[in-house]
Amino acid sequence: MTDVFAKVALGPLLLAQGLYTRWVTPKLPEADGPRQGGQVCGQGPALRLLILGDSAAAGVGALTQDEAIAGRLVAGLTADFELSWQLLAQSGLDSQQLLELLQAGPAQPFDVALVSIGVNDVTGTIDAAQWQARISRLIELLSERFEVGHIVFLPVPPMQLFPALPQPLRWYLGLRARRFNSVLAELLAAKAHCSLLAARFQPAANLMAGDGFHPSPVLYRILAEEAAQVIRQRRQPAPR
Repeated sequence: MTDVFAKVALGPLLLAQGLYTRWVTPKLPEADGPRQGGQVCGQGPALRLLILGDSAAAGVGALTQDEAIAGRLVAGLTADFELSWQLLAQSGLDSQQLLELLQAGPAQPFDVALVSIGVNDVTGTIDAAQWQARISRLIELLSERFEVGHIVFLPVPPMQLFPALPQPLRWYLGLRARRFNSVLAELLAAKAHCSLLAARFQPAANLMAGDGFHPSPVLYRILAEEAAQVIRQRRQPAPR
């Protein structure tokens, strides 16, 4: 069953479950802490890092940025790079809103960007083709306006495993998430300067925040470690 057919067949139920889930799910704040840093430390080559996107990039589910993906990634890279970094993220952003945020702000060069986007597209109304077109524009904008040489995307999370979602809404959003990931992988495979993080999500309780929807600090650490490994492999820092 495709997501389009499922939406037609189950539309009223899915809408009711979506509204109910929004009402009862706890609204967690974005992680507290700094969102940029100068040359914090490191003995390797200079690296300018941009972390951007939605609530996962903003660290919802962690108390501080040190426990979130930005802080974990910065900590994981400073041993190998002279690092400067910036976090540009906001809860609730979809791909179109992220494009508008980047276009409205000042342009500055970065070497690497880590992107977390997609959940709010999956829960929205766009289809996979529109999602792919938006991501293509996002890549173009980061490459040209921000001079990013390597763009790392987090995959759309497997929403069929989110405890906060009731069935069949959980199944339906998981179906859409898989479809969006498929077209994302297809797009990135054709772009040599882009990578898709091969994150393996397991339905363990300690990987999810208390709202059953966002990553926990444990999952942020896992994602940051995998992202740091991908960045190191591409940048090839000098041996210490």
